[in-house]
Amino acid sequence: MNRRQFLSYSATLTATAAASWFGYQHLNRPPTITLHKIGLPLAHLLRDKQIPTTATQAHHCETLILGSGAAALSSAWHFSRNGYHNYMIAEGFERNGNNAGFTSGSLKAPTGAHYLAQPSAESAHVRQMLADLGILQGYDKQGNPIYREQDLVFAPDERVFAHGKWHDGLLPEHDADTKRFFQFIQTINHLRGSDGKKIFAIPIIHSSQDVQWRKLDTLTFAAWLKQQHYQSPTLLWYLDYCCRDDYGQGIEQVSAFAGLHYFAGRGNDHAAVLTWEDGLNHISEQLRQFIQLKPQKTLPNTQNLVFRQPESFPYVAVQIDENSDNVRVLLRHTETGDTRLIHAQNVICAMPLMIAKYIFSQPENYGLHTFRLPDYAPWLVSNFVLHSFPTEPAHTELAWDNVVYGSRGLGYVVATHQQIRVAKPSQTAFTAYTALNHDTPQAIRAWLLNAQPRDVLPFAAQDLLAVYGKRFWQHVSHVEISARAHAMSVPSVGYLSAPLLQKIQTHQSRILFAHSDMSSYSVFEEAAFWGVEAAKKILAKQ
Repeated sequence: MNRRQFLSYSATLTATAAASWFGYQHLNRPPTITLHKIGLPLAHLLRDKQIPTTATQAHHCETLILGSGAAALSSAWHFSRNGYHNYMIAEGFERNGNNAGFTSGSLKAPTGAHYLAQPSAESAHVRQMLADLGILQGYDKQGNPIYREQDLVFAPDERVFAHGKWHDGLLPEHDADTKRFFQFIQTINHLRGSDGKKIFAIPIIHSSQDVQWRKLDTLTFAAWLKQQHYQSPTLLWYLDYCCRDDYGQGIEQVSAFAGLHYFAGRGNDHAAVLTWEDGLNHISEQLRQFIQLKPQKTLPNTQNLVFRQPESFPYVAVQIDENSDNVRVLLRHTETGDTRLIHAQNVICAMPLMIAKYIFSQPENYGLHTFRLPDYAPWLVSNFVLHSFPTEPAHTELAWDNVVYGSRGLGYVVATHQQIRVAKPSQTAFTAYTALNHDTPQAIRAWLLNAQPRDVLPFAAQDLLAVYGKRFWQHVSHVEISARAHAMSVPSVGYLSAPLLQKIQTHQSRILFAHSDMSSYSVFEEAAFWGVEAAKKILAKQ
């Protein structure tokens, strides 16, 4: 399926979804819809320098972590497990960042990432973290990790809807091209370069520098596939789906190195993923408990902030100025607008680089105004709260991950799949994922800025309506849509040698950067790695 066919299919499916929705509205009471535009309007006020910078009070602290996503909480985890507790967290725009979750009564669902692949040996930091949380319970005689059964995805784990029926797995057929591609992946899974390192490793910084393989970063995945004479529509759709799922952009946009890294980076052969009803929000909340993080509603009036146990505050950084004595960080309360000035000895900047660019008083010192930022992909994460389950075709069973072949959506995940019950629960949530790449990211962000809930709904619901038709709306009580206009950085061609990332990765001062942006690859292991590395550098100075 080429790009023209993709766009035509997307337009048809969107029109069908809209017609189904508006037809249903005339006959039934429609469900409520909530659209959250994550970070707005505060992020745009910050970008446009429209936020007052007068502080009501000044404070001093030893270590300040900016952000509460995977990188920030990984820094905090490493601090706490090494006996260091004198730090505070400014939560940022959203609690837990891209690991955030949604709660409706007793129902939980993800509004960000929904699973964690079993980490490879190179991601020792994540394995240790999972061990601390009781998820990784030990190793077998061959050195393979043993995970708690309840944390591994239950069967059936995935299925694909193609040609009017469901198929097990995410490939409706295994043709000659598909078999050839996965035989190649088996070959490179544990291949090492001339420097002895794995060609593809997670964290990416541990990958081989072998020039022969790094050349893959000079062309798109689509171009490489064409060079290798892969022509199967099924395979090309599947590879495009995988890239959109992890990178937010398809095979025409991502680097060939990134495309192969998706399959070979961990070296896991058909290993079950780790997942929970609220996705990686579960991990984030478990980390908060592990470090005994104490949430506070506002900063105290005390000038010197000293913490026996770490504390978190609902503030976002709006200005950062580093000098020889400390780092001056202006924090703004996300609800009240209360503004405080923090003089910190150390700062971990665990926020996207595109935000950091606008709040550093001298961004050129860090390469933020000197070099090109990563490209960012817009996403929708949409929770359809159901008061009853739609009927599945005969001889089929609802899976955890449900994907529609040929769709521009990424399918939907069943939040209650991990619950062990004799019968289905009374309610559930189907979480639909959509990488909005039917136009340029800039054009989509411009559209999202003024989009109303019913403008976004057809994109959110396209896969569900393709499977269940308009009768699906009979089961829906509420729709909760999270629009992430800059959801993830994209590993475009040349990302491995991007000057900004190389500068940020090696930067050392009172400010330390920690975010998956530093790998241009938005997965938990990468964010956790940079978070731990930042914490290590601060502990080395203690």
